[in-house]
Amino acid sequence: MTALPPVAPSDAVAAFTERLKAQALALGFSKVGIARAEPLEAEGRRLEDWLARGYHATMGWMARTAEKRARPERLLPGVKSAVAVALNYDTPLRHADAPGVAKISRYAWGDDYHAVLTEKLAALLDWVRAERPTANGYIAVDAQPAMDKAWAARAGLGWLGKHGNIITREFGSWVFLGELFLDIELAPETDLVPDHCGVCTACLEACPTGAIVEPYVVDARRCISFATIESKSEAPEMDTRGWVFGCDICQDVCPWSRFRQPTAEPRLAPREGMVAPTFEELDALTPEAFKQRFAGTPVLRAKHRGLKRNLAAAQGRIANPPELSVAPPASQELHRDSAASKPSSEP
Repeated sequence: MTALPPVAPSDAVAAFTERLKAQALALGFSKVGIARAEPLEAEGRRLEDWLARGYHATMGWMARTAEKRARPERLLPGVKSAVAVALNYDTPLRHADAPGVAKISRYAWGDDYHAVLTEKLAALLDWVRAERPTANGYIAVDAQPAMDKAWAARAGLGWLGKHGNIITREFGSWVFLGELFLDIELAPETDLVPDHCGVCTACLEACPTGAIVEPYVVDARRCISFATIESKSEAPEMDTRGWVFGCDICQDVCPWSRFRQPTAEPRLAPREGMVAPTFEELDALTPEAFKQRFAGTPVLRAKHRGLKRNLAAAQGRIANPPELSVAPPASQELHRDSAASKPSSEP
């Protein structure tokens, strides 16, 4: 049976959609787009393949919520539309690549993005309910079982890069993603962004641990970000090349990063001591001082014991580095169909 073409939205729906998008931008989001909240069939199959390979490491929740991630109706019964948003978080500051200096991923320099995006999306939902009192919504910002990158691509915000992050024309990959699912009809985007990675393999070549095992596919077991944020191991798992929380290498080398712009969100500005902390000062932190220094930032996720472990890994202080029980990186030929989402802990 031949599928019927999508019905064009009415003038009233199109007009309301434009007003909603203008409100999202007024609330401070950098980009906003709309997608039909349909099942993510292709993306779901790629997620299942990624999980079957064990690339989610110890992130068991990824497997437990796999079906829900591809089925937005499991998040909001009667869902019709997905409002995808992006918030630029870049700043003019850069990492200090110097002896004795630790590196923290840029996304963690300011306030925790979960709180910032959730607050803005909640304000957007309040606006929708004021305009459409019977509307129901569901907010997703990384921690919820939604495929943020899939929705961003479907809503025309950007494309999935070979490093596993969404890339935008305006800001590169330096964006946080979130969604507002609604049970009302909106006009979906028709002008989606094609893949502009081309033949570039800069991110694959720059990853020091070979975590990008093929274009668009990241093995968390080899990823510095996973090792310094999500891993619960008590001992360092790899030499993290100076990184004590997260890693920006694959994004830094991406040619699209040259389009980066400073964020307009003051809460994402770097806090004091986040850009170039020394190993010595971080190592001297007590558990109480750690909580005080990183209160309200993503770094708290590592916990004090995790930071101590990461400091040893960042300085190469690994007495007996464990062997990675994974296959070596696959051929770097372009296998676009095997793309899968990067671990949800990454922006």
